[in-house]
Amino acid sequence: MIKWIFVGIWMPLATVASGYGTQYWLNDQMAQGASQQAQLGGLDYETVQPVNVPILKDGALQGYVVANLVFTADADVLRSLSVPPHPFLVDEAFRLLYADKALDFKNLERYDLDGLTRHLRQAVNTRIGDDVVKEVLVEEFNYFTKADVITH
Repeated sequence: MIKWIFVGIWMPLATVASGYGTQYWLNDQMAQGASQQAQLGGLDYETVQPVNVPILKDGALQGYVVANLVFTADADVLRSLSVPPHPFLVDEAFRLLYADKALDFKNLERYDLDGLTRHLRQAVNTRIGDDVVKEVLVEEFNYFTKADVITH
């Protein structure tokens, strides 16, 4: 008889304890998943219009550099801005490529894309006045000669 009383008390206690343990474990797993999603899900990838830069040498048009750029930024910060960073990025890319004396496609060497993207990120963030742009990525970087543009 005492066995049955003990089993009658033990069984509900074990059931309640396992229910609370399971709920505690599930809440902990959901909290970890939400924090990981918040860390990765907050970035937006934004594409800007292609940057077309004429290359002039000795007063004559040699060709065009066309750069397609993408940047990453915090989604909440992007929504809070009164002016989006897209036009600033295009402007900075145009200014930098147009004024760059090292960009000579007749004597082609590897262009410093890391330096370009680093400079663009810093310049855009400075002009906006906040650390909005996290990273600038180069999607395409092409050169078209004057003959390529005219014949096509």
